[in-house]
Amino acid sequence: MVDPIEKKHRSLMNGVASALDHAFNPDGKSSVVFTLFIAEAGKMEGGRVNYISNGSRDDMVAMVREWLNRVDGRGAHAPSTATKQ
Repeated sequence: MVDPIEKKHRSLMNGVASALDHAFNPDGKSSVVFTLFIAEAGKMEGGRVNYISNGSRDDMVAMVREWLNRVDGRGAHAPSTATKQ
C-alpha cells in the first residue's frame, strides 16, 4: 500500500491536521471529522493525491462518497457505484 502522504508533505500536513482538529474539536472529543486532500496542480489524473484525516477510514470513505454524490447531482442519499473494499 502506498503511504497516504508523500514524505515531502508529511510534516506540514500533520501540522495543518492538528490545527484543524484543535479548531473544530477544542474539547478533544473529535465530534467533527475532516479529510484534507492535496495534490500538485495539473497532475490530478494519474498523479498523486495526498490525504490526512482525523476520522476512521470507513468514515472518510463514506464522507467522500457523500460529497461526490452531491457534486455529481445524484442527491445526498444516492447509492454509490463504487465497490466496498
